Amino acid sequence: MHGSPIPPRKAPLADFDLTTAWGRFRTYVDYNLNDHAFLRLGFQNAHWLGDRLVRTNQLWPFQLRRWRDRHGIRTVINLRGGFDASFYALEKDACARLGLALEDFTVRSRAVLSRDQILAAKALFETIEYPVLMHCKSGADRASLMSVLYAHFQLGQPIRQAMAQMSFKYLHMKSSKTGVLDRLFETYLEEAEPAGLSFLQWVESPAFDPDAIAAGFKPNWWGHVLTDWVLRRE
Repeated sequence: MHGSPIPPRKAPLADFDLTTAWGRFRTYVDYNLNDHAFLRLGFQNAHWLGDRLVRTNQLWPFQLRRWRDRHGIRTVINLRGGFDASFYALEKDACARLGLALEDFTVRSRAVLSRDQILAAKALFETIEYPVLMHCKSGADRASLMSVLYAHFQLGQPIRQAMAQMSFKYLHMKSSKTGVLDRLFETYLEEAEPAGLSFLQWVESPAFDPDAIAAGFKPNWWGHVLTDWVLRRE
């Protein structure tokens, strides 16, 4: 039986060959056109949490070099995934050249973290080499989410205090679909904290239900339009 051949799956980063001048040029063109990197040349949305971790947006390779040289950054946490994208090709190459460890920890900006993801984030913060630079695309939503977990697990802040990491100060939009990230911690404060459970105890308990948390969240239409259609957030 004959049929249409199945096209071979692209190897990661196959479209972005940095070993040639032409390939590097094409990668930077894509980085600017499809990842809007030009908007981040003068704005990094950078904020320190204590003295060991800084949260930022997606950085250019030359910016990573500055963070290493000026602040001693040893590890970069990429929250975006995007392993076949131009930004990742450039970041992976830059980290290798600069001697930085690159940790890929993919999270979604419009979904509630699973139990396994929360426990994995805790383990990540306990084992990586500091100082650390952690980023998503804009430094607004996924970086905010993970900053709450860092502030709670590493800095010892109560969840209510750590949630200050999720605010418009960091360009996080609670009224959009990304507000489902806030709903995770709000549910803990409403249901589990009054019962005397720590955040970790709640996450590890049968009461923790990411699907139910997500189902209970409703974004405002204008927030959705702003983040998804105007700002085109991931």
